[in-house]
Amino acid sequence: MAENKRDYYEVLGVPKTADEAAIKHAYRILAKKYHPDANPGDKEAEAKFKEASEAYAVLIDPEKRSKYDQFGHAAFDGAAGGAGFDFNSAEFSDIFGDIFGDIFGGGGGFGGFGGFGGFGSSRSGYSTSSQGANVRTRIRISFREAINGVEKELDLNLKEPCPDCKGSGAKPGTTPVTCSQCGGSGHITVTQRTIFGMGQTVRTCPTCNGSGKIIKEKCAKCGGNGYISRRQKVKVSVPAGIDDGQSIRIRGKGEPGINGGPYGDLLVEVLVSDDPLFVRQDTDIYSSYELSFAQAALGDTIRIPTVYGDVEYELKAGTQPGTRIRLRGKGVPYLRQENVKGDNYVTFTVKVPERMNKEQREALLAYDAAMGGHLSGDGKKKRKGFL
Repeated sequence: MAENKRDYYEVLGVPKTADEAAIKHAYRILAKKYHPDANPGDKEAEAKFKEASEAYAVLIDPEKRSKYDQFGHAAFDGAAGGAGFDFNSAEFSDIFGDIFGDIFGGGGGFGGFGGFGGFGSSRSGYSTSSQGANVRTRIRISFREAINGVEKELDLNLKEPCPDCKGSGAKPGTTPVTCSQCGGSGHITVTQRTIFGMGQTVRTCPTCNGSGKIIKEKCAKCGGNGYISRRQKVKVSVPAGIDDGQSIRIRGKGEPGINGGPYGDLLVEVLVSDDPLFVRQDTDIYSSYELSFAQAALGDTIRIPTVYGDVEYELKAGTQPGTRIRLRGKGVPYLRQENVKGDNYVTFTVKVPERMNKEQREALLAYDAAMGGHLSGDGKKKRKGFL
């Protein structure tokens, strides 16, 4: 009965304002989660899959959705499937053809659900090739190399086509033969019973593992793999401004593709060593500069170290410990913006001598006396004065 049905929007988990793309995306997730092939024998999953399919078929159709929004489930009372559609209709077949083609890949997906004519049957070409896996490695660079950029050379074991068989995997002088089970397509079609009737699933051929070819005599050098490992030198351009833990992608230097697919990539994770002078925070750099008491009191022309070299700075007289200045454009380069850099914030500290000779001590006492006499003659604090 209509009153026992859940709201279609609630079933798909979308608002009533959802557009076609949102409805399709929500259904794809539910269909993949509750499909009978993924949950064999699970009656609850089967029911949820059917419920989601019914909701999708209504909400994806503008006319049916309009009727549902106006009258609710009552708009389809007495209709096939209880929702105003026929599971065997061409319209429903097209809907599932699109969805299942995305979920199960290629032009296969599901076929022949109760006379659907084959889910995904309108899609051409079943490709069993895929990109090779990515290879990961690490490099360590200094703090200043990360700021300024650097070229590094890696020495790695990487795979390349076997020189004897040219990547075929077959013994030189022989060639692979077409797989008799799949006829060279790399896939087979399996018929099975589903909640909608007899269905067909496209699967990778177990005899040739999807290659469509059988190697009767394997290449001795590569063992039939079609590739060998060889020590190779790879140059890595580390961009200025890269941060610790970020990776650089080098296209086509990963594992070989499957069944003629493209090579994967080489992912180089960058580890940045700490620096004794500088600390990075996003695109800014923080450092400190130690002044003598005389420099802080009288002012001076100083040279402050940065990652780009020393910067001349006019220190004002009376600079207090903890004063922070900003050196614009002396920070970290922005990775995605040319000629834009952060800043370098410098905090001034004042060095207090731990030991003094007699002359230095007398000079400091004379200074204290000139400032009002905070110290007694032996260098100890007066009870009512502070240095």
